[in-house]
Amino acid sequence: QVQLVESGGGLVQAVGSLRLSCAASGRTFSSYAMGWFRQAPGKEREFVATIRWSDGNKYYADSVKGRFTISRDNAKNTVYLQMNSLKPEDTAVYYCAAGRNYDVRVSKYNYWGQGTQVTVSS
Repeated sequence: QVQLVESGGGLVQAVGSLRLSCAASGRTFSSYAMGWFRQAPGKEREFVATIRWSDGNKYYADSVKGRFTISRDNAKNTVYLQMNSLKPEDTAVYYCAAGRNYDVRVSKYNYWGQGTQVTVSS
């Protein structure tokens, strides 16, 4: 059974930093892409970043480029999202996801975590 478990969310002041973790288990993810998405109240879930597990290729949404960094630890089967220079508009529930396709679309990811809340105060 595939499990994705996020951690690391919380309350932080603007321009602060947080690091989210996503521990993956239940299958081999070497051929998968791992993505981070977020959903703010009243808004649709949106793409944040993705990384291809096999070669480490990364892609970011324009809104987070230069501030967020996605990375992976093969030995720990864990994906991270380092978030710096946080803004109030980054406030959302952040979700980790796994899918066969290196893609920005929610529909291309098959497995999802439960989400972790990130709140950025001004």
